[in-house]
Amino acid sequence: MKSIGIDLGTANTIVYLKGRGIVLREPSVVAIDQRGRHVVAVGSEAKLMLGKTPGSISALRPLKNGVIAEFDATAAMHRHFFKKVSGNTLMSRPKVIICIPYGVTEVEKRAVEDVTLEAGAQSVALIEEPVAAAIGSGLRVEDARGSMIVDIGGGTTEVAVLSLGGIVLSTSLRTAGDELDEAISSYIKRKYNVLIGDVTAEALKKRIGSVHPSFDKGTMEVRGRNLMNGLPAIINVTSAEIRESMADEIRSIIESIRVTLENTPPELSSDIYDSGIVLSGGGALLPGLDLLVSRITGIRTVVAKNPLDCVAIGIGRVIESVGELSGVVNFRGR
Repeated sequence: MKSIGIDLGTANTIVYLKGRGIVLREPSVVAIDQRGRHVVAVGSEAKLMLGKTPGSISALRPLKNGVIAEFDATAAMHRHFFKKVSGNTLMSRPKVIICIPYGVTEVEKRAVEDVTLEAGAQSVALIEEPVAAAIGSGLRVEDARGSMIVDIGGGTTEVAVLSLGGIVLSTSLRTAGDELDEAISSYIKRKYNVLIGDVTAEALKKRIGSVHPSFDKGTMEVRGRNLMNGLPAIINVTSAEIRESMADEIRSIIESIRVTLENTPPELSSDIYDSGIVLSGGGALLPGLDLLVSRITGIRTVVAKNPLDCVAIGIGRVIESVGELSGVVNFRGR
């Protein structure tokens, strides 16, 4: 029987297959034909349709802030990914470990389990995102030693202190990659009266975004719609402007790290001071973020080796481990 690990992210879904490692990395986007309610495209193909579909087709992201917003679309996306991972062979129904943000409600947990079983899983186990990210970052979470992970994804930022295989303290906030994109769009709309799409805002963040002047990368040409006359417009946006547009969101992420550290028991605080803070998730790739966190907290901060894949790698280690990590999850069947 196949065992699969899924990092079900708001922005991207990453699939880990036992014995093979990461086998799939696709955007969490589904395009649906509204007339027959059938799926037209999933993943990268569907992402290309965002903001460009005719009235009969809607391209949507079925997860919002790390939880399921569209049940049927998420199940369809799961089915598509299961089929893609299995190739042309008829795959026996897999055992699935899937991640969830820390602190989600029982109803939201149940929705993730149900949608995974609905898509064809034989059984499903949930793992909290900060635990998976910490394991994937190489932190020894099972030790009696405090460690801190900050996982900045598309929909949520998870700040967690871990010890003895569990979360001692965690702050989960809905300020993450998507909010950074929205902040960039709003800033350009305010400053230039030009409307840009989410895909363009994300491209600006990735190409010239930074959180410190020493990491600025010049300018980027952006195309959008002029709100004054409705015509297409071309503007040049600088790294400094992107940094300014994201300032409030970055401040709230750093504030949540500071508050979590303030509430950490003293014995664990001293461990974190020794071992440092680890940043994971797509947001960790923002140039200068580790330096900024380090400067404000006074604690050495590093970016994980594979920040985008940390959660999937962590789930993979749980799948591959025979002993010490296997107790982290419990499976539920139909």
